Amino acid sequence: MSMKKKPCGLHCIKFKNISVTIGKQKIIEDVNLHIHCGKLNVIIGKNGAGKSTLMKAILNEIPHQGTIEFKDHGNQNIHNLKIGYVPQSLNIERNTPTSVYDLIAGFTAKRPLFFPKSKCEYSKIKEYMATFEAEDLIDKQVGKLSGGELQRVLLTLATIDEPNLLVLDEPISGIDKNGMNLFYQNIEKLKRNYDIAIILVSHDLEYVAKYADGVILLDRKILKKGTVEEVYKSEEFKEIFGNLQYDLSVIRNRKYEKEEALICR
Repeated sequence: MSMKKKPCGLHCIKFKNISVTIGKQKIIEDVNLHIHCGKLNVIIGKNGAGKSTLMKAILNEIPHQGTIEFKDHGNQNIHNLKIGYVPQSLNIERNTPTSVYDLIAGFTAKRPLFFPKSKCEYSKIKEYMATFEAEDLIDKQVGKLSGGELQRVLLTLATIDEPNLLVLDEPISGIDKNGMNLFYQNIEKLKRNYDIAIILVSHDLEYVAKYADGVILLDRKILKKGTVEEVYKSEEFKEIFGNLQYDLSVIRNRKYEKEEALICR
């Protein structure tokens, strides 16, 4: 994956009327979103609000209604939307012999892994892992990685094939503060250096306030979306989270989907 391609801010991924019904129960109802490259969009909400279900619908892992369109700056459809994914957790046996190199090369290599290790492939993978400060993990057994280390490896794996959209379903749960800071620093690198749109599900509202370009408050349907300040100061936010106080001076007041009318018609 080349990290030289700057985000143009013009590509748009449109989620139109995404709904999920299980039995007679509506889990997700008419979710409409416009997501732009170079932006971190964070979905928040109480437990059971349907956040992970929405991620599974976006990944086409469960039956759903609605459509997902990938548009260029002229509002023309782009085919073959590629999605990278980092899950909330990954069940790996601690004594599995698989190394980080084996895991990533199994996805990227065009030759059987039982062949001798390719020096060229090894070098490329290690170089890309350095993007996420994970290059020292390349020979480590996957089962012996800490939570923060595994998260960086999975972030490498999710982005190495140059996706248009990166879906992160609470990938930092259980990670310490240093790991959290490093995670968001890595997301900032992706935003600055690659033409990718990012959707993150998160419960950590203080980090969301600091790093998100846009926030989506979900409870089966979208209750409120906009900038951090617009969402956090809304009545809908107070109804879900109560009168929690945040230092909104740390918020980066970026534009959120202001170009929507021009690009995502």
